[in-house]
Amino acid sequence: MAYTQLLAARAGEITGQMRSVAEKEFISAEELRALVADGKVVIPSNINHKSLVPCGIGRKLRTKVNANIGNSTQASCPGNEYEKLEVAVKYGADTVMDLSTGGNVAQIRRALLERAQVPLGTVPVYEIVARYGSDGISGERILQVIREQAEQGVDYMTIHAGLLRRYVPLALKRKLGIVSRGGALLAAWMNKFEKENPFYEYFDDILQICLEYDVTLSLGDGLRPGCLADASDDAQFAELNTLGELVRRCRAAGVQSMVEGPGHVPLDQIEMNMLKERELCGDAPFYILGPVVIDCAPGYDHLTAAMGGMLGAFYGAAMLCYVTPKEHLGLPEKDDVARGMTAFKIAAHAADIGLHRPHARDRDDAISDARAVFDWEKQFALALEPERAVKYRQEALAASGKTDCSNSEYCTMCGPEFCSVRLSRKLKETVQ
Repeated sequence: MAYTQLLAARAGEITGQMRSVAEKEFISAEELRALVADGKVVIPSNINHKSLVPCGIGRKLRTKVNANIGNSTQASCPGNEYEKLEVAVKYGADTVMDLSTGGNVAQIRRALLERAQVPLGTVPVYEIVARYGSDGISGERILQVIREQAEQGVDYMTIHAGLLRRYVPLALKRKLGIVSRGGALLAAWMNKFEKENPFYEYFDDILQICLEYDVTLSLGDGLRPGCLADASDDAQFAELNTLGELVRRCRAAGVQSMVEGPGHVPLDQIEMNMLKERELCGDAPFYILGPVVIDCAPGYDHLTAAMGGMLGAFYGAAMLCYVTPKEHLGLPEKDDVARGMTAFKIAAHAADIGLHRPHARDRDDAISDARAVFDWEKQFALALEPERAVKYRQEALAASGKTDCSNSEYCTMCGPEFCSVRLSRKLKETVQ
């Protein structure tokens, strides 16, 4: 008998996963159950992922951050990917996607699932092409690979089922055309064989597999804009309209689903994009890549994307896919994973504070209290990245001839005579 978090919620059942998520989100289990039943929250939790700690994704919950890892045909090895997983989780990843396209795809995924306590996502078309070549895509192979990945325990899968053949000419009018790897592979296949997207044609069969293992579908945006000039165009919104149709089909089948969103969007278009997805896709959780808000900062796209991600989350995105400094330049290594995760945890946290999520500001208030009394150790403990805070403090003190980074009532920017916090503290003592 099929059992998914969505079906359980509709039946009035509060599952163990729902209780766990509700406790972490500071909402009632019944409120969370209702959101899951409506498809406005997903809890990716494949029945075969035994080590999983459940995570809820939805607009009314804390903003989540996903980290992409995975090898390529040009670089990396299984050991590197395990290290990236550890770094991503250390720096706060709520979910991780394995985007491996080189050899050992199944081996890497199996090992990641054994190690990962966070939900693990994949893009099945990558493995299909890795195994059979770009011409080897077929409905039968799609179902074969999706079933194999589901049996292994993959919690959510990105499929580009909304990119229909008639939308391809719209995308080819763009400055950058199709920048999604999965989208480009499928568009080229459809053009060569003059057939419709097999992920769309076999969608009901895909749903049956997802129903069996409780795999959440992440409905991919194969026509996402790859530069500001292509943002919010006819191709992007034509696909988004089809993704809304697919959300409704997922819900009718009892399968959890979320929708993936744009990659490059000017600041003034972000709010509109978030609202349009909510309207067309029934408020399904929106999972966005960035978005990148300027195109001329290679090497700093973890920052340009985090800026867009912060606004996207504030206006309704449920999960941000991090971008690393290597975006547009090369395969990220573990240091890039750390930098990307930190930037996006800041973005997500800022949005949650602005949205007044329960207890979102607790950490900020606590670190402010520690600053007021020059409790450096507590400040370090509360920092998003304690190691970096300690390192910068030690470097600053060393430059001024001091060594103890935890025992002074000023920092080296102001010194004792110009420290405003120190002066304010004395004023308070005097006034009181």
